Amino acid sequence: MSDEEDVPAVKKSRIFYGSLEERERERLGRGDARGASREALKAGIEAGNINICSGESMELEERVNERQAEVLAEFERRKRARQINVSTDDAEVKACLRALGEPITLFGEGPAERRERLRNILSVVGTDALKKSKKEDDKSKRSQDEFQQTWYHEGPGSLKEARLWLARYSLPRTMQRLEAARDQKEIPESTRTARQQELHKSLRNLNNFCSQIGDDRSISYCQFSPNSKMLVTASWSGLCKLWSIPDCSLIRTMRGHNTNVGAITFHPQATLSLDEKDVNLASCAADGSVKLWSLDSDEPVADIEGHSMRVARVAWHPSGRFLGTTCYDNSWRLWDLEAQEEILHQEGHSKGVHDMHFHPDGSLAGTGGLDSFGRVWDLRTGRCVMFLEGHLKEIYSINFSPNGFHVATGSGDNTCKVWDLRQRKCVYTIPAHQNLLSSVRFQPTDGHYLVTGAYDNTAKVWSHPGWSPLKTLAGHEGKVMGLDISPDGQLIATCSYDRTFKLWVSE
Repeated sequence: MSDEEDVPAVKKSRIFYGSLEERERERLGRGDARGASREALKAGIEAGNINICSGESMELEERVNERQAEVLAEFERRKRARQINVSTDDAEVKACLRALGEPITLFGEGPAERRERLRNILSVVGTDALKKSKKEDDKSKRSQDEFQQTWYHEGPGSLKEARLWLARYSLPRTMQRLEAARDQKEIPESTRTARQQELHKSLRNLNNFCSQIGDDRSISYCQFSPNSKMLVTASWSGLCKLWSIPDCSLIRTMRGHNTNVGAITFHPQATLSLDEKDVNLASCAADGSVKLWSLDSDEPVADIEGHSMRVARVAWHPSGRFLGTTCYDNSWRLWDLEAQEEILHQEGHSKGVHDMHFHPDGSLAGTGGLDSFGRVWDLRTGRCVMFLEGHLKEIYSINFSPNGFHVATGSGDNTCKVWDLRQRKCVYTIPAHQNLLSSVRFQPTDGHYLVTGAYDNTAKVWSHPGWSPLKTLAGHEGKVMGLDISPDGQLIATCSYDRTFKLWVSE
C-alpha cells in the first residue's frame, strides 16, 4: 500500500445556505412527490415537530446595555443636582440632613463637602422629601404641644365658692405684703447691708446643738410648730413623734399608720390660737392614707379617704381651712376641712406629684413632680400660671419665699433652681450638692437665706439674693431626708436616714 493510500480521505461538510423551507415547498409542489411523504409531513406538522412560517415577522426592541443606562441615569442626576439650590448656612444644611435622616457630619467633612452631600442626596430623593419631612416635624411638634396642654374640667359648685373665698382671703394679705416691702425699701441701704452682714455672720457660726435618735427606722420628715416650741417627726416605721424644743424630749408617740409616713405638718394656727382637741396635724403615708391628729391624743382624729396610690406630701393652706395632698397618681388634691369634702382633684403632671407648697398670701400653690417639671397654680382661677421647666430629673421639693415672688425647687439632678414669678423664668441655678436634693426651705420670716438638704449627708445654707454658700451642716451619717427652719428663725432641724434628727443653732 502506498503512502498516498494511507492518508485518510477528508470528509467534506455540507453547507446549506438559506432556509430549507422553499426547497421543501418545491418538493411538495412536484407532481411526482409520493403520497406517503405528504402524509408523513402532515403528521409531523400536526404533531408540532415541523413548523412552517406563515410569513409574519416581529421587530426586535432596541436593547440598551445596563452600563449605558447607568451612565445616562448618573448624567441626569448630576444635571438635577446642578439645578438644586442649597443654603450656604452650615447650621441650616445640618438641619436639612437631620430632617432627611442622614448624619449631619462625616469624619473629616467640611462645610463645602457637607453642602455637596446634601445636594447629591436631594438629587436622588427629590426636594419634595425635605418639604415632607418638615411637614411631619411640624405635625409631631403640634401633637406634642397639644399633649402638653393643660386641660381643665368643670368642678362642683363648692369649688367656685372656695375660689371666691380664697380670693377674698389672699388679696388683703397681698396688700399687706406689698406695703411691708415698700416700708423695707425706705430703710437706708447701709442699714440693710449691715443687717444682712450680721445675719450672715450668725449663720456662719451655726453648730450642732442637739442630736436625738428619733426612731428605729429612717426619719423622713420633720417640722417645727408655729410657736417654735415643738418638733414633729415622721418615720418609715409608721410612727409620728412629738418632741419638745430645745431639750428634745419625747412628748407623745402617735400611732395610726401601718407603713412609711411621708410627711406630717402642723396646722398654721396650731399652738397659737387653736385648741389642742381640734385638728392640729395632718400626715400621709405610702399606702395612700391621710390622717388628722390632735395634740392631746395618740390616735388620729379622722381619716381622709380617696387616694389609691402613695401620698408623698401634705400641706396646709395659710388659712388653715384647706389641706393639699400630692399623690403618685399624677395629681394633687385640695380638701375643704370645714365642708369635709374634696373640692379639687387637679391633674397636669405626666408622672407622680411629690411635693407642694402654698404661697404665703394663699393665692398660689406650687407643685413639683417626678416628670422633672414644676407648676404654679392660681387657686382663685384654677389656671396654671407658670410652668417650671429646666430640671433634668425629678423635683422633690418646692418652697415659696416670704417675699412673694421667689420660689425654689430641689431636684434629683443635684441642683436647686430659684425662679422669679415676675419674670416667669429661672433666675439662678445653685449647684448645691453631690446627690439629689430632698428638701429646700426659705427663712420663714424674711426669706433672707435658703437651706437645702440632700442625700450627700449634708445640709447647706445659702445667702439671698446672692446665693453664695454660708455654712455646710455636716454631721449626719446618712442621707438628709428633710429639714425645717423654726418660725422665729433661731433653729434649723434636719432629719436623716440614720434615724436621728439634729438641731442647729448659731452660737
